[in-house]
Amino acid sequence: MNNLLFDFTVDKAAKTVFIAREFDAELSLVWDAFTKQEILDQWWAPKPFASKTKSMDFKVGGRRFYAMVNPEGQEMWAIQKYTSITPQTNFKYLNAFADKDENIQLPGSDWDLTFTEQNGITKVSIIIYNDSLERMEKMIEMGFKEGFTMTLNSLEELLKN
Repeated sequence: MNNLLFDFTVDKAAKTVFIAREFDAELSLVWDAFTKQEILDQWWAPKPFASKTKSMDFKVGGRRFYAMVNPEGQEMWAIQKYTSITPQTNFKYLNAFADKDENIQLPGSDWDLTFTEQNGITKVSIIIYNDSLERMEKMIEMGFKEGFTMTLNSLEELLKN
């Protein structure tokens, strides 16, 4: 059993979810896993779903347009619009559901990811702010904690290889 940190906290008053997760891997590897399309698609979906990126431009003002695909082939699309990038340290984006034609369904949520490394262990701290408490509660009810936990566990497995 590992002693790597995993913390998941929901603050309804602040309409914010706080996630902290450690990985037994160098920061550069973890950063690449979150910022490179070909790696993201290997882990950015809870099993049995798969992640399928249609386009990704990791730069401020750029975006990732991708789908979560279920085993029957049904696609649920989302867009991440990158608003801030500090290489190997932090990036922020607006995440929103969309249709297959890239029409965004607002409100979305603001994601803020910070990466730190100590003694070969990389910690990813994620703050997810929702303008809408209703949207956040719906996300939680849809199993976001369980799904995102599975997703981060998939990344841990990938980093071991």
